[in-house]
Amino acid sequence: MSDPTTSNPFVQDGPYAWFRLAISILLSTLGGAGMWAVVIVLPAVQDDFGIDRAGASLPYTATMIGFAAGNFILGRFVDRFGIVPPVIASALSLSAGFALAALAPDIWLFTLAQGVLIGLGTSATFGPLIADISHWFLKRRGLAVACAACGNYLAGVLWPSLIQLSLATSDWRETYLLIALICVLTMVPLALILRRPPPESELTASPSHAAFGNQSTGLSPAALQLLLIIAGLACCVAMSMPQVHIVAYCVDLGFGVSPGADMIAIMTGAGIVSRLASGFLADKIGGVKTLLVGSVLQCAALFLFIPFNGLVSLYLVSLIFGLSQGGIVPSYAVIVREYLPAREAGQRVGLVMMATVLGMALGGWLSGLVYDLTGSYDAAFLNGIAWNFINMAIMVFILMRGRPRARSMNAVIADSR
Repeated sequence: MSDPTTSNPFVQDGPYAWFRLAISILLSTLGGAGMWAVVIVLPAVQDDFGIDRAGASLPYTATMIGFAAGNFILGRFVDRFGIVPPVIASALSLSAGFALAALAPDIWLFTLAQGVLIGLGTSATFGPLIADISHWFLKRRGLAVACAACGNYLAGVLWPSLIQLSLATSDWRETYLLIALICVLTMVPLALILRRPPPESELTASPSHAAFGNQSTGLSPAALQLLLIIAGLACCVAMSMPQVHIVAYCVDLGFGVSPGADMIAIMTGAGIVSRLASGFLADKIGGVKTLLVGSVLQCAALFLFIPFNGLVSLYLVSLIFGLSQGGIVPSYAVIVREYLPAREAGQRVGLVMMATVLGMALGGWLSGLVYDLTGSYDAAFLNGIAWNFINMAIMVFILMRGRPRARSMNAVIADSR
């Protein structure tokens, strides 16, 4: 029997699907500038506007709020209009946001530009792109989703270096204008390459039973969606503890800022490896089991932070943590495609991604609160572990209730031929 991809390169898992994945990773990396630029220019912004560190941190908080909301809002647009309009809107929003922020006379306009234009613009290149690429893969869906999610981490590797180079020869305002130009000139043409509708377009438009994935829990879509939102929030409250506070933790231990920054880089780099490995695993055992494996390993890594607080051991535990947690977030997209209607993938993936971002924001603040109340990061790590158990419990519940969904009559007829 001939390989269908040789006669039609636009089928699922075909040559065009892999080409489309490469474009999606590139778009995600470019759009990720919105999350990292504000972090790099924070000291310069603080000096320029003459404000304290708390005030200079407001734009980052606003960016994360806009990023969280945009994953859901733009996800709905993807379900209705495809990925191209949201990504073009993202490019224009990012460009306008960076330009407006560069011209801002005070911190309030700068914060508004970051939250509304840059935060929302960045979101289109995460959850919505992941949902779109999931339609183009079946056998390698887990790997494809993980690769698309890596663009966010790649942005964290590339953009800080590029911004630092620009800051060496110009100020932060000129750097922001340069980013605005790069976004609009590169993202719009790349978005137009993705105009072809997914091969599942007829399926996703159908309200029939076949529009669902191949797994069932017996729960309503709304109930399962709620469980995934809670799980996403809980796992990222736990995940945020080392990522947000490792630098402060190192300072408290007397190691200084530099080792903490290195540990963040180790976590991010290991997270890319983890995401790719989880993609391979999800294609073998499914999204729920893959997420559960990652959640258990993340929980174990959080435990290790408590007794092993020497400099060398913290580097090692940071590596273990990065290798554990990177694949958790993209696994939610795989679960959505396995259990929920394909025609609603954009908004449903967006909702869970929004919950994970809010979990990171909540966890970063909550860990600081626990530390202030107890004077110890050990208690903050234990708080993260408790939230991690909530995530594991939900995944076990879904796994225990899960069963293969009965195949449609059309699939049975096709197999009999």
